[in-house]
Amino acid sequence: MKIGVVSDTHSHDLPKQMMDDFKDVDLIVHAGDFCSGGDLKTFKKINDFRAVFGNMDGLELRQALPERDIFEVEGIKIGVYHGRGFPERVLGFVKKEFKKSKVDVVIFGHSHYPFNEVIDNVLYFNPGSPTDIVRPPYRSYGILEIKNGKASGKIIKVRDENG
Repeated sequence: MKIGVVSDTHSHDLPKQMMDDFKDVDLIVHAGDFCSGGDLKTFKKINDFRAVFGNMDGLELRQALPERDIFEVEGIKIGVYHGRGFPERVLGFVKKEFKKSKVDVVIFGHSHYPFNEVIDNVLYFNPGSPTDIVRPPYRSYGILEIKNGKASGKIIKVRDENG
């Protein structure tokens, strides 16, 4: 199973590369900060979809989405939470949020910095932001693959679409 993972789109134009890649996944997960209901509708049209709201999402999205989600795919328990706080502290808040949940994978966002690391047998996966050209080292999204009872993540850099 392939899962397209994205966060922090912030109502900016979505990269064609990412949208094309997401046509070939089994599920899309968005870890919050859509900033408009339009992005939510766009992702729902592409594929099966799960999402949480982020700190920048308004009332419409907060009423439509949970703050935190846990679901299972092919025996792998996945938690999704946007995150909060300063970028260097987001991982600590995310770990605390799922401390008692016994998840195998945690998808999060908020910092706009990609992160793909196993800590204490849990894969912590932040796809970065596919639209932020200011803070992170590059624009990115992710692919989470579940195969033979194991989950692995891959960060995908967005290529410059102008050249």
